Amino acid sequence: MNAGPTSPAHRDLPAVVTRYLDAHRAHDTSTAISAFTLDATVTDDGRTYEGTAVIEAWLTRSSSEYTYTTTLTGAERVDAAHWTATNRLEGDFPGGVVDLNYRFTLRDGLIERLVIEP
Repeated sequence: MNAGPTSPAHRDLPAVVTRYLDAHRAHDTSTAISAFTLDATVTDDGRTYEGTAVIEAWLTRSSSEYTYTTTLTGAERVDAAHWTATNRLEGDFPGGVVDLNYRFTLRDGLIERLVIEP
């Protein structure tokens, strides 16, 4: 079961973070990419992707590489610009289950930086 908009953790996140997470879960790349600044960066699995065109290619590839479900298990506000969403992924990737922290930096109501790591 995926955490939806009514889950307690989901309600703790800024709207732009929720929009990104929901769109990514639904494989809606155009909505997901609209949550980022034009000069945004994403770091995932030790690789950094810069700019919306490169991030869009990463989103497209990552959504088709494995089949998995995502459950939002926690959310934390670090400060006004920094938020962490913890997600449990379960699927057909090596290991089958992983808890990942999605660390967001916001700027002007959009995601400027996203770091995904255990």
